[in-house]
Amino acid sequence: MALAAAAPSNAVAQAAADLNLVTDTRVIGDENRTRFIADLTSDVGIRVFSLADPYRIVIDLPEVHFQLPAGTGAEGRGLVSAYRFGLISRGQSRIVLDATGPVRVDDYFVIPAVPGAGEPARLVVDLVRATPEEFATAALAYQESRAPTAPIVVPEANDGRTVVVIDPGHGGIDTGAVGLSNTVEKQVVLAFSLELAAQLRATGRYDVLLTRTDDTFLSLDQRVGFARAHHADIFLSIHADSFPSSSTVRGAAIYTVSERASNQIAAQLAAGENRADILAGVNIAANDDLVADILVDLARRETNRFSVALARDLVAQIEAATVMSRSPLQEAGFVVLKAPDVPSVLVELGFVTNPDDARNLGSESWRRATAAAMVGAIDDFFATRVAGALRP
Repeated sequence: MALAAAAPSNAVAQAAADLNLVTDTRVIGDENRTRFIADLTSDVGIRVFSLADPYRIVIDLPEVHFQLPAGTGAEGRGLVSAYRFGLISRGQSRIVLDATGPVRVDDYFVIPAVPGAGEPARLVVDLVRATPEEFATAALAYQESRAPTAPIVVPEANDGRTVVVIDPGHGGIDTGAVGLSNTVEKQVVLAFSLELAAQLRATGRYDVLLTRTDDTFLSLDQRVGFARAHHADIFLSIHADSFPSSSTVRGAAIYTVSERASNQIAAQLAAGENRADILAGVNIAANDDLVADILVDLARRETNRFSVALARDLVAQIEAATVMSRSPLQEAGFVVLKAPDVPSVLVELGFVTNPDDARNLGSESWRRATAAAMVGAIDDFFATRVAGALRP
């Protein structure tokens, strides 16, 4: 059964009608000067800044709806190789322009709409070629102007139940993989995560939290930080895979973290997932203070032991509910699994590029059965281990 949207309430329908629409985008110019243009149904305020490694220009604007054809932005022109767009947080949308090299924002502005003449509002960003030093200066100026990141709000301590954090991958501007029948990873993994959360809560044994419950982007650090701040006993990152060169590759797999990947495919998958922040226009020069401390390293080793045990329980239960990949238990260097004190696994539910897996990912009955199998695995994991030993 395909995913179906519920009929919107009057309030939701009105909110959608009031939302500003982006109805067209285009890139014109050459390798010396390039202009990006977006047509909107009404005026907006924008902020434009530069991010390095790789070279990117980011355009932030209030929340809008991108009413654009599939594939828009896959190819650029001139100084722009490609671009992406989507929700970056509640109330804020983002457009990310991938630059072919160092560029400078020569000008940016919004031309007001002229409703009587049928003229839309136009967002315009002009780019010119620059030196690496000029680009670095602009990127540094943005970093120094940033407001401090708001801390994660942690609720009061729960009633002592085991804390399970479910992390639906991708979201907002980061769509994840797109496969057959326009199966979009960020949508199917959210639907599955909500089903899994409902079944876990129904047992009464778990306090279940989700990193996102809607189409919102979260950075990899925010996902890990959420689990640690809420003192998660386990962290489940839910994803769907893709293999564009072959539609016959299919099956679920469970991953744990390791600096050395099980194989080249696992390494490529981790590299792709770890690029989520880059794709969304997030600065990736973040610190990794956790890796230097020897005590943290010892804690991580103990945590990894529990992560592997959880992964084995998941494989044992899930294989009765769905098709598994040829190597269902693997490891790779996923950033989202690197919390040193939270047993963490990444669950790849199947391949959006395989017709059978894509059909399953859109099926309510498949979601219910597979989520039930995961609940059984989580029950087994905690039943055979002392909860107090889970946190190193």
